[in-house]
Amino acid sequence: MSFFSVVYYILASLAYLLIFPYLLFKLRNPKYKVAIPSKFFLKDNPSFKEKGIWFHTCSMGETKAIKPLVDEFKNSFPINISVITNTGFQEAKKLTPNVRYLPFEIFLPFWIKKQKALVVMEAELWYMLFLCAKRRGAKTYLINARISDKSYASYKKFSFFYKKIFKNIDKIFAQTQIDKKRLLELGAKEVEVIGNIKLAQLPIVTKELKRVDEVLITAGSTHENEEKLILESYKKEFGKLVIVPRHPERFEKVNLLIEEYIKGKNLTYHRFSSNESFDSDIILVDKLGELNNIYAISEVVILGGAFESIGGHNPIEPAYFGCKLISGKNIFNQKSLFECVNNYILIENEELRSTLENLQNLKGAKLVQKGDINPIIEELKGL
Repeated sequence: MSFFSVVYYILASLAYLLIFPYLLFKLRNPKYKVAIPSKFFLKDNPSFKEKGIWFHTCSMGETKAIKPLVDEFKNSFPINISVITNTGFQEAKKLTPNVRYLPFEIFLPFWIKKQKALVVMEAELWYMLFLCAKRRGAKTYLINARISDKSYASYKKFSFFYKKIFKNIDKIFAQTQIDKKRLLELGAKEVEVIGNIKLAQLPIVTKELKRVDEVLITAGSTHENEEKLILESYKKEFGKLVIVPRHPERFEKVNLLIEEYIKGKNLTYHRFSSNESFDSDIILVDKLGELNNIYAISEVVILGGAFESIGGHNPIEPAYFGCKLISGKNIFNQKSLFECVNNYILIENEELRSTLENLQNLKGAKLVQKGDINPIIEELKGL
């Protein structure tokens, strides 16, 4: 290992010791009872046994995006997937039984075994991940790479560090020419622009739902405080309101919020898990895997994640179904995807009520870009 690698490892080890009490505290939350022990204590999280193609993603959306690549190579190589989040883990299990949480970096030098290739999605730029995989003989790739406007400034401040990371990446497949320019400036070696690969796999309806006669307004992938904003901006005359929280652990909390909101109001309400219809004025979708099915019959989508400082969520799904698309302005994590869409509206929180009052003036969103996974497939065939 180089002098830089040794220093980095020592600093990472010190950071691990500092956050150790915090990790123990977080373990009190059932949400982390598997992920934290796996990532930070290697509990039930052994190295991959088979030498194959190792994909690393962060969350559910990124894991869904690699499905065409997994399908292409699953009969040729063992497929291994590491993830960061619980939802990413659940999604990866649908693709292969060989799924792990990515361990904290201090464990990677002895956790990583030799692989044919390491294929990392988007912005998962872990120094030890690329260094150790390459030292073990893997070809290393970063795919669907992007550098947002917000991230670019901080990347430049630490450009010396990112040059060290990119030194261990053999090839990068970027989303846009702007991303390519920024990556090369930061020290990337070989960069090819292929568009956003999330557009290579368009949304699929798994169940055809019955359309309703009224306007169906779906608030998709909502977060804390966003449901309250949406409920307070809603009127019965706008149509039926469907609320789909981003995280399943919030279903009960949102249910209580809606029940409190409708008290004394002429509004009906039910939970989708107990009645898979849209007969009420307000419906809480407390089941996973239903969002695209509901987008397919929705006229309007209020896309969550951007009315708070979350960074926004994927606009491709509602745009694919031609929904009138309303989002907050905090889309800093999704700018590249919004560039693939026409006819959406970004609003301030206080403008939501007036926007809903003027739905007739909005146009349905449309996709204007595509992504191509074939260059990645051709590259990996060379293995």
